[in-house]
Amino acid sequence: MPESDGRQRCGWAGTAPEYVAYHDEEWGRPLRGVGAMFERLSLEAFQSGLSWLVILRKRPAFRTAFAGFDPAAVARFDDADVGRLLADAGIVRNRAKIEATVHNARRVLELENPLDELLWSFAPDPGVHRRPVTLAEVPATSTESVAMARELKRRGLRFVGPTTCYALMQAAGLVDDHVQACWRAATG
Repeated sequence: MPESDGRQRCGWAGTAPEYVAYHDEEWGRPLRGVGAMFERLSLEAFQSGLSWLVILRKRPAFRTAFAGFDPAAVARFDDADVGRLLADAGIVRNRAKIEATVHNARRVLELENPLDELLWSFAPDPGVHRRPVTLAEVPATSTESVAMARELKRRGLRFVGPTTCYALMQAAGLVDDHVQACWRAATG
């Protein structure tokens, strides 16, 4: 889709400034670090059933509310913190998702390898490059996202289904689903 700057983008990027910036600067770029991956995993879970634009607009408040998504800090949250978060209009106030984020932080601390290493172990073979022509060719899940979800659930994490895991894989650059006509497809 052509934009005012003359660049073609993936159709989902639309014209909302938050979407355009997210598409151009973040989506599909390889992401590393436990805190960064915990944030993406948590925000993808919060997004379930909502527009990603809602999450992008609330991301600064989420970062404040969840201690910068530092798993060690979030793991210390108690019932009073859950109550505080449920009263925070700046975030999505869903008890199950809030409690899952706290629970997942505790599980992340129990991992024998860092979270980002675990998640990247599900990245498809980098030698197999797939470039969708249209958004219709972009899957909602993959064999790898199903395996990732199964492993995360085995390790006790919540709100980590195959679709959420695939969205994480796209967001964190484990897969690159920029369509062929997108300017980012050419730049990686």
